[in-house]
Amino acid sequence: MEYSGAEILVKELIRQGVDTVFGYPGGYVINIYDELYNSADTITHILPAHEQGAAHAADAYARVSGKVGVVIATGGPGATNLITGIANAYLDSVPVVFITGNVAINMLGQDSFQDIDIAGVTLPIVKHSYVVRNVNQLQQIICDAFKLATTDRKGPVHIDIPKSIQLDKTDYYPTLCNDIETPDMKTEFDEIEAAADLIKSKKRPYIYCGGGVSATDTGNLVMQLAQRINAPIGLSMMGIGSIPSSFELNLGMSGMHGRYASVAAKSEADLIIALGVRFSDRAGGNAIEYANNTAVIHIDIDAAELGKNIKPDISINGDLKNILPKLLNEVSASRHCECLKSSEEVKRSSADGVVIHNSIVTNTMWLERINELKEKDTFTPNDEFSPKNIIACVNAHYNDDTVITTDVGQHQMWVAQYYRFEKPRKFISSGGLGAMGYGLGASVGASIARGRKRIVLFTGDGSFGMNLTEMATAVSQKLPITIVLLNNNSLGMVRQLQTLFFDKRYSNTALDRKTDFPAVAAAFGAKGFRVESIAKLKAALNDAPEDIPCLIECKIGIDEKVLPMIPVGGIIDDIILD
Repeated sequence: MEYSGAEILVKELIRQGVDTVFGYPGGYVINIYDELYNSADTITHILPAHEQGAAHAADAYARVSGKVGVVIATGGPGATNLITGIANAYLDSVPVVFITGNVAINMLGQDSFQDIDIAGVTLPIVKHSYVVRNVNQLQQIICDAFKLATTDRKGPVHIDIPKSIQLDKTDYYPTLCNDIETPDMKTEFDEIEAAADLIKSKKRPYIYCGGGVSATDTGNLVMQLAQRINAPIGLSMMGIGSIPSSFELNLGMSGMHGRYASVAAKSEADLIIALGVRFSDRAGGNAIEYANNTAVIHIDIDAAELGKNIKPDISINGDLKNILPKLLNEVSASRHCECLKSSEEVKRSSADGVVIHNSIVTNTMWLERINELKEKDTFTPNDEFSPKNIIACVNAHYNDDTVITTDVGQHQMWVAQYYRFEKPRKFISSGGLGAMGYGLGASVGASIARGRKRIVLFTGDGSFGMNLTEMATAVSQKLPITIVLLNNNSLGMVRQLQTLFFDKRYSNTALDRKTDFPAVAAAFGAKGFRVESIAKLKAALNDAPEDIPCLIECKIGIDEKVLPMIPVGGIIDDIILD
């Protein structure tokens, strides 16, 4: 039986298991939206205030649910409004299928109304960008797009469907699609054996986890490896949540604004085992230091990342789900270690959680050093109304299942440093792109993914001002989003850089805005509070409604800083502590 391209698209989305899409209608997708109307009992459509909000919502929906996010936008400005969201998903390896409409095939490239080569625009920031030029290709392209978004290193895929393709008809067979061919990644046993031998030869190993650990849900395997070789764990920002904060060997975030213990241990290690991480400039620091002082084992699903920023001693290309069990077995088989003999030593070490298969690895000096660093890096909350204590207060109020989203700026780093995440997929933030304005749209998508449960958004006055229109979406969808707005009346992170490196020349970072944020929240139909103490913050958290968003504005000092800080390209000797 023949169906139009618009019908085929919706039928194939349903066949791919899609039950939620985010999008904004327009003339070049009106036929698609007519078919969505006919399938409203199967696919829920979430209408944002802006296409960028839809992109960020689908991104967070994918991160939280583990499914593919789907976005639909019209041609021209509707499509170009997606660009920031597409780039964000690309740099953070999030599987999202972006579907855009366009002018008819015979009008492409003719400078007709809203004619944009959106495939050309998106090509550098997607895994692939398809332009459907024949309706007979549409079904297979949709199949390929979903497969491509979720295989190997995950990421966004774009499909541009011209208006004429949406109207053209062809036969549709639900079982027609052929699987897209993906190359097999064959990890040679010799590489894993060499990695195990290198681990065996080192005294101060350090495991560095990135977004790949979160994406593959391999945190338990990483913890087994850490215990087996007595290695502390440091996290990139994208790796936060993959290892419970309470795990005794987890030192927290590393990198430019990492926790001191994590950064220091990384600098003192004689071996870094990098798992699903990119060694970006913000996370990795000075690349020369790695080459000179530290051996590196780098394991990543994307071969292009191996050797790109850091030249590893051993690189292994493959899926952590497949590689880590093999590495664990090989380490267990080949690591030769002395064992503590006395029952008192066994009892003491067992209490420290380092007993592995009735043997205890004796790199005790390294463990003692790690404990020493952890003691220097402790934080005990109190009633001072500071960013650390605000975050600790919110942390104490909600359980471990609560999803935390952030915008980008100082508040993002404070959350990464001080919020204690115990479960994966609970920290949702813009990592590689650092997109201010990400948070509210992401909160919408995260709440939808969680069955419209409570989401907490940490934001700043600069970031929140960029996309606060998505408050309309959150209110209309009746989403219980708690927005904790840290207001310092400044673009705080840029001001911090101006303070430290530009002799306090504050060029255009003081916002001097008169925005009444609680009143803005009320105008959208949400609830708003302004608090200036921890006690009032606790009261506001208790009063947050269950069926609409709640904004809590927290006034903080304009010169609050994110510390520690290592300047870009710096080393541990350059760290700024106060």
